[in-house]
Amino acid sequence: MRKTILVTGGTGTLGRVVVQRLLDAGREVRVLSRRPRPASHLPHEWVTGDLRTGAGTDAAVSGVDTIVHCATTLGRKDVVVTRRLAEAALRHGTPHLVYISIAGIEQVPLPYYRSKLEAERVVVDSGLPWTILRTTQFHDLVAKMTEVQRFSPVIAVLAGVSFQPIDVREVADRLAELALGAPAGRVPDMGGPEIRSHRDLARAVLRATGRRRLLLPLRLPGATFAGYRSGGHLIPGRAVGRITFDEFLAGR
Repeated sequence: MRKTILVTGGTGTLGRVVVQRLLDAGREVRVLSRRPRPASHLPHEWVTGDLRTGAGTDAAVSGVDTIVHCATTLGRKDVVVTRRLAEAALRHGTPHLVYISIAGIEQVPLPYYRSKLEAERVVVDSGLPWTILRTTQFHDLVAKMTEVQRFSPVIAVLAGVSFQPIDVREVADRLAELALGAPAGRVPDMGGPEIRSHRDLARAVLRATGRRRLLLPLRLPGATFAGYRSGGHLIPGRAVGRITFDEFLAGR
């Protein structure tokens, strides 16, 4: 009998690709989403619920042997929802909890990163068998930093800051592999194939979309941006991704 894998945030940028990878592997998949089930036919189970309030959480975790936790929220709520998910899972057994996190969260004191680090501790201390994968920023996120400014005559970029973006499909491949395997604890981080300045990445987005804009370098104060400038979020020794940022843009 095939056991079910729950994917939280299964309609998001990462979650929907993870769902497809697991379906391709022949597994039964259940998605927990705040959205009602769409009218179109879907080849997986669907539970409507909200980890922020706990609604639907027990129904989502009941009978699953693995949980891939892709849902994320800003601020302290990320810790709350991770704890709520882990507690619900314990009430229904001891499923393998796979958690996606971010490289360098100890090095850059961004409040969101601090929440991710605390959420990792919740996973480790949950009493569940667990696996944690950290990655650098997704191509989609780095591109969006430029695209959200598309109506501005100038594009602000972070002076002295570089990124190491990775393709979400490669991360989904690894998460699916981890979900299908035994609990592995903290596994090696995944970084994108290139480290490029924010200015260079913004120029690439503009070229790919046929737009011309002036770039405005911003050197922001504070420990968070000092951490970014020092490369605390980069993992050059784990540049295991293969799809470059330019290839991602060309394929959209």
